[in-house]
Amino acid sequence: MSTIEVFEPALCCSTGVCGDDVDQALVTFSADLDWVRSQGGDITRFNLASEPIAFTQREPVTAFLQIAGSEGLPLVLVDGVTAQTGRYPDRAQLAKWAGLPAPESAAAPTGITLLGLADAAAADSCCGDDASSTCC
Repeated sequence: MSTIEVFEPALCCSTGVCGDDVDQALVTFSADLDWVRSQGGDITRFNLASEPIAFTQREPVTAFLQIAGSEGLPLVLVDGVTAQTGRYPDRAQLAKWAGLPAPESAAAPTGITLLGLADAAAADSCCGDDASSTCC
C-alpha cells in the first residue's frame, strides 16, 4: 500500500473546515481523506501554518516551494513522488494511489424521485430546440 502525503497552504485549523466561509473543496477533501483512512489507506496531511517543519524536512516539498511558492499548494506526494499540485485530489484518485478498490459512484439516495423538470423547462424556453433563435 502506498503512502500519500498532502502538503496544504496555511489554513485556519488542521482541516481548514472552520470559520464562517468554508471552502467546499476542503469539506469534500476532508470527507474523502476520512474515507481513505477508514478503508485502511495511509494518508497524512500537513498544514503550512501549524506544521512548517514537515515542509522543510521533505526535499521534494522544499524544492516545490522554491519554484512555485505556497500559491502552488496543495502538493500531493505518493511514496515521495509528486502526484498532483494546485488542487485537491478526488476520492477516486486517492483510492487509486492508496491501492484501494475504486469507490462506488454517488447515486441518487433511495426514496428520491427525479422529476425531470430541467428538461421540460429547457424545451419550453424562448430558445427551445431552434438553434437559430436570437432571443437568448
